[in-house]
Amino acid sequence: MQFLERYFKLKDNGTSVRTELLAGLTTFLTMAYIIFVNPSILGDAGMPKDAVFVATCVAAAIGTLIMGLYANYPIALAPGMGLNAYFSYTVVKGMGMSWEVALGAVFISGCLFILVSLFKIREMIINSIPPALRTAITVGIGLFLAIISLKSAGVVVSNPATIIALGDLHQPAPLLAIIGFFMIVALDRLKVPGAILIGILTITVASFFFGGNHFIGVVSAPPAIAPTLFKLDIMGALSFGIVNVVLVFFLVELFDATGTLMGVANRAGLLKDGKMERLNKALLADSTAIAAGACLGTSSTTAFVESAAGVQAGGRTGLTAVAVAILFLGSLFFAPLAHTVPPYATAPALLYVACLMLRELTFIDWDDSTESIPAAITALMMPFTYSVASGVAFGFITYAVLKLLTGKGKQVSAVAYIIAAIFLFKFIYLGEG
Repeated sequence: MQFLERYFKLKDNGTSVRTELLAGLTTFLTMAYIIFVNPSILGDAGMPKDAVFVATCVAAAIGTLIMGLYANYPIALAPGMGLNAYFSYTVVKGMGMSWEVALGAVFISGCLFILVSLFKIREMIINSIPPALRTAITVGIGLFLAIISLKSAGVVVSNPATIIALGDLHQPAPLLAIIGFFMIVALDRLKVPGAILIGILTITVASFFFGGNHFIGVVSAPPAIAPTLFKLDIMGALSFGIVNVVLVFFLVELFDATGTLMGVANRAGLLKDGKMERLNKALLADSTAIAAGACLGTSSTTAFVESAAGVQAGGRTGLTAVAVAILFLGSLFFAPLAHTVPPYATAPALLYVACLMLRELTFIDWDDSTESIPAAITALMMPFTYSVASGVAFGFITYAVLKLLTGKGKQVSAVAYIIAAIFLFKFIYLGEG
């Protein structure tokens, strides 16, 4: 206990071992849904679900452990929602890239993260990107997730006449998904720890009685990770063209992870003069986790906003993160349970996360059309083109063009102009694919 006190500086942060461990359990319960959702999403890309399940747990444990032991922050990391959807539905299914090559792209983005973190230029990049677009990327991914979740639940179906239409709500899948959604929202509003996980498990149990699901067990030895371990194809990613893949991975990871780090640290009262004292250590933790996750066989690992739940429970140091990491490793023995979770049981969680991401709209300056229009274009083009990359591209191009046409060109940073030019070159000379 004394070692933990000294290493994590518990007294200095006004906490205790018991409080930190309980906070870790709280954080884990709020984000454990990722071990069910991530294999399902990456499985759609053709990846072996068993191996992805192991990679998800191990990558989350590694990233969170580094955050706790190295940066000493109560922030957990795991394969990010939105990033996994972009990986599967845009990069692999949309662009026709193999999942091995896509993992190579993730690894390259992680290496870029490590470099910009080591040379302390990540903060400069963040400050150079327009805040409106930074916000819009989060909103757009939320809308993208919403369509994916509604389709998985059977609430929305394709229609040749109207493109999309309302599904048959008399079927068990959409009905159970709707019930699960209301349950998750209500439980979370009532501050019940693990609201999302409770909703997923409840609908999964109900699926055995009403959805024709079959139970195959709960506990087993961890599946083999060999099918995805070190299967990334780095050279393939480089030859495919990294502009429209690696750049989007890099930008989304950049905004998502950094925003989460700052937000959770602020809620925990760990900011001094508006800054994180160990920001660079935290940035190195999440960038290293991205590269490690790609080697293991999962999409980009990032800081989870659900870490705020542990902070609300009193977590103030890296001991909270260490507790979360241990719990993720323990989850390796529940692979059969992950296989029994149907898509319509995880869909409510995806939709809820999507709804939460839309609250970022309040940070957009709607009175300035040179800010709000590019933000709206960014957010809308993601679901309407079924491509995060296209949304980001149109957003940056629109922002640069409108600022120039209205005499506000000096408000745009050189980095933003460079990104807009890269995307414009891609559309003109390389096409969408």
